[in-house]
Amino acid sequence: MSEWRHIRSLGIERPNQAYLHGYDEAPPEPERVRLETIYTGLSAGTELTFVKNSNPYLHARWDAGRGVFIQGEPQQHYPVPFLGYMECARVIESGVGDYIPGDVVGTVYGHKTGHTADPFHDVLTKLPPGIDPILGIYVGQMGPIAANGILHADADLLGPHVPTLGASLDGRPVLVIGAGIVGLFVALFAQAAGASEVLIADPSDFRRLRAACLGLTPMTQEQAWNHAKTRWLHGGDDRGADIVFQTRADSASLHTAMQALRPQGTVIDLAFYQGGADRLRLGEEFHHNGLNLRCAQINRVPRGMAFAWDKRRLAAETVKLLAARGDEIKAQLITHVVPIEDGPVFLRHLIAQRPEFLQIVFKVAD
Repeated sequence: MSEWRHIRSLGIERPNQAYLHGYDEAPPEPERVRLETIYTGLSAGTELTFVKNSNPYLHARWDAGRGVFIQGEPQQHYPVPFLGYMECARVIESGVGDYIPGDVVGTVYGHKTGHTADPFHDVLTKLPPGIDPILGIYVGQMGPIAANGILHADADLLGPHVPTLGASLDGRPVLVIGAGIVGLFVALFAQAAGASEVLIADPSDFRRLRAACLGLTPMTQEQAWNHAKTRWLHGGDDRGADIVFQTRADSASLHTAMQALRPQGTVIDLAFYQGGADRLRLGEEFHHNGLNLRCAQINRVPRGMAFAWDKRRLAAETVKLLAARGDEIKAQLITHVVPIEDGPVFLRHLIAQRPEFLQIVFKVAD
């Protein structure tokens, strides 16, 4: 018979102040799966916006019906008790036959020590035995985010009928702007799809070195757009990339992506911009080369493709990549493993000292 249990959660109490808080969780209802968290990953680009008070939900309300933000009506307020969407957990109790105690799953529920999931609504993706559980943090959301970017490129180049993820990139050179977690996963998916060359541009020496260790070609942003316009020739003045994946939350990086494109090429944008775009000059390459800008947001696969390509399939593509490249991904992407009890102190250190990092993981259980 299940019992109540105490759950600890990492959140943001006020700007620049993380905290741990607790609550009691009731025994699970029938047809639910009770999970014990093993690891939970920090999505720095999103979660630090709550630490820094720059997240749009802290200043505006999302009107889902009209698809617009209403300024001056904050949808969220401090404290923000739950953050995160990169969890790997062990099943400890199940009322559903598809899951048994001991199964390890990748899913999404925040930086909590445990969770009770509804498997008919939540996406719980089992990890094969050969995959290190720490890599399971990528299965629920971060891997599918990158895979969805690849899928948007496929839709742009092939239309809605995409036989395999990345089919449009086979034999084609690819440029990725940003060597953070999303950018590196996009680049690895492009490699797996058979891209003829995968450049990844980032201003950080640290991140470019990690990219090189993964077999990618690292460059600065200036080098990357010049390379694309010098080497990727299509005849006459038609030169540059068909597709550029832009993953840095910086308007200058978005402008670089446009500089690298061939006429009528497309930027697949996976970045989360929090401010203005003063360094994006739409009157230059965007206008003169007739370029396209497409946002690849995780809650929206390309129009007309949701039946064939849902989030479960994108999660399965992530598992496939982890099975093939897991050891390298763990070695190059995961830079910090921190006990969740030390989470508040570590986040203060992260903001104050700004150490080089890629993936920070909070460890909860063995």
